[in-house]
Amino acid sequence: MNLEQQQNFSEIVHLISSSKQKAFSSVNTILIELYWNIGEHISKKTIKENWGKGIVQELANFIAQKEPNLQGFTARNLWRMKQFYETYQGNEKLSTLLTQLSWSNNLLILSASKSEQEREFYVNLCIKERYSYRELERQIKSGLYERTMLANKKLSSAVTQLPQDSTNIFRDIYSLEFLGLDTLHSEKDLQKSLVSSLRDFIIEIGKDFCFMGQEYKLQVGNKDFSVDLLFYHRELQCLVAFELKIDEFTPAYLGQLEFYLEALDKDVKKEYENPSIGVLLCRQKDDEVVEYAMSRSLSPTVISQYETRLIPKELLRQKLNQFYEHLDEQKSALI
Repeated sequence: MNLEQQQNFSEIVHLISSSKQKAFSSVNTILIELYWNIGEHISKKTIKENWGKGIVQELANFIAQKEPNLQGFTARNLWRMKQFYETYQGNEKLSTLLTQLSWSNNLLILSASKSEQEREFYVNLCIKERYSYRELERQIKSGLYERTMLANKKLSSAVTQLPQDSTNIFRDIYSLEFLGLDTLHSEKDLQKSLVSSLRDFIIEIGKDFCFMGQEYKLQVGNKDFSVDLLFYHRELQCLVAFELKIDEFTPAYLGQLEFYLEALDKDVKKEYENPSIGVLLCRQKDDEVVEYAMSRSLSPTVISQYETRLIPKELLRQKLNQFYEHLDEQKSALI
């Protein structure tokens, strides 16, 4: 087979794959719409005709008798369809997006989210990142919503005033449980493990991050420097430098990263790209120390910490609630 034939055959394979994807998407859309309509019907019957679990069980039995080859229409699933409809019926904007998710992902978000804001976050992110069920489950278990909301609230003015919108991009805490690192590890161990598990790391930080290099070399004057991990973010259209620290944040670390960002903007950034952003990833951080350190910094830097074990989701929720309470207290003090 010559090269021209291979190219022609590859085009046909691409057409087949593209059509299969369109067919799957179409079937999924029809399926979610069906579940929505069934849920709406049952919901209205429970209000107007007092349908209960007994009648819904009879409905499930009737469907099984009439359509024995159909699966997924058990009484339990029919009640889920009712809950699905009732949860989103008042949110026209969000309900139009649900057909872009699989039924299993919709159910996962529905059962795990505690608020409309959290559901909206995971629906939009799931569409953007094209999460599989397993990836979405991991992100929910790791408290991605809470970690992202905390980061949004703590972004410095130098980051929020950039031309690119960094909302929902960064995390206050990065969960690196997939590395399997010991409690005691070196920066080299951390860096090497992140590069070795790059796929999992990019799922954690976001699939718009494109890896550019490990120990990325920068030359300033006659001296060589290196960024631990350098990425490019497609949506932000900028370079993102990750500096790794295995101990607690100190203000001195900020100066080093600011220097790297200046060098990246002057020598690496393209004219059409936005200013570079730095992420200082530390083992621990004191939020008050971070706030003081960042108060006069003009550098667009995010100070985050990492955990080598999954943090219980409930603890993250408590931390987010405490942060909101602290903000409310600050607002009250100013009135």
